[in-house]
Amino acid sequence: MNFELNEEQRMWQRTVHDFVKSEVQPRAREVDETATFNWEATRKMGALGLLALSIPPEYGGTGIDALSAAIGIEEMAWGCGSTALAIAAHNGLGTSPLALYGSPELKKRWLPLVASGRGKLGALALTEPGAGSDLQGGIRTKAEKIGNEWVLNGAKMWCTNASIAEYIITLARTNPAGGSRSLSMILVPTNTPGLTIHPAEKKMGLKGSPTHALSYEDVRVPLQNLVGEEHHGLHQTLATLDGGRIGIGALSVGLAQAACEAALQYAETRQTFGKPIAEHQAIQIMLADAATEIAAARLMVYNAAWRKEMGKPYSQEAAMAKLYATEMAERVCRNAIQIHGGMGYSSQYPVERIYRDARLMTIGEGTSEIQRMVIARQMRINHA
Repeated sequence: MNFELNEEQRMWQRTVHDFVKSEVQPRAREVDETATFNWEATRKMGALGLLALSIPPEYGGTGIDALSAAIGIEEMAWGCGSTALAIAAHNGLGTSPLALYGSPELKKRWLPLVASGRGKLGALALTEPGAGSDLQGGIRTKAEKIGNEWVLNGAKMWCTNASIAEYIITLARTNPAGGSRSLSMILVPTNTPGLTIHPAEKKMGLKGSPTHALSYEDVRVPLQNLVGEEHHGLHQTLATLDGGRIGIGALSVGLAQAACEAALQYAETRQTFGKPIAEHQAIQIMLADAATEIAAARLMVYNAAWRKEMGKPYSQEAAMAKLYATEMAERVCRNAIQIHGGMGYSSQYPVERIYRDARLMTIGEGTSEIQRMVIARQMRINHA
């Protein structure tokens, strides 16, 4: 087995890292404190291909492989969790289902715009106030065919990027009979009358990545805005989430890497009892554990991405990578604060922000509990 990145992937990694170091990381604290999205850096991402990680070349994408896409998100998160989450959601949720299932007309209309950096981003609305993880049975937002239009009514919540998006792909109930073939994905431009994007949620972390509740009141879009096959929305959503979990796993690795580097730097300079705390065994244990767990999580994420690129089944591997990487990031960020002592609790040091950012990762894109259910289900299928 070859665990080395090829030259093209290494070059991509260096390019993204250098970009993030100059354009994203320096504004991470400001983005968090002011709860503003970093549009300046995002506009420049189009030329690098960072806004087109899931988009085919014929629609403005770079044709980048799934492993390189994960590397890009990891590097972004190393610099700023808020910016990374918005870009990961744009790629994995906002553009991926359109690229995979959309009609040629829909792709041509929207993908080049959101890939270029000249337009806004893409978004996906799944979660509802009373549904949570229960997509099949809990979706109440409905879409009815009236003439040559879909008419949507309902509500969504926790929609990442809604206020900075060109469109929101909306999972709605198109068959009132229920069941696994009762939902469909429909593309709703954000300037459509009847769509209300409510004020951004006030969150514990990731404050520069806007998250919103949505209301749909007789929202009308053409029938041609259906993404994929009618009543196949649940299957399409689950496949989309598999890919998105790789992105969240990569994002968690990047956050943990940043926290570990900050902790090591602090431990080398902070002195107690006449020597740097990096020479104390208790600190060395936390640093060693962090480095080890980050390396393990990175390999799990890269393996899931490689399987996706090779066209192999990867649902279980993506769930495992997401589960381990997100829980690992929370441990690493917690210990990074511990290494800083009292200073780690102050916003003067980045570990306080990184810890708050990492906390969401075990919840979004399917909670840790849901990941364990996915893994156990796949184990039973494979054993049968």
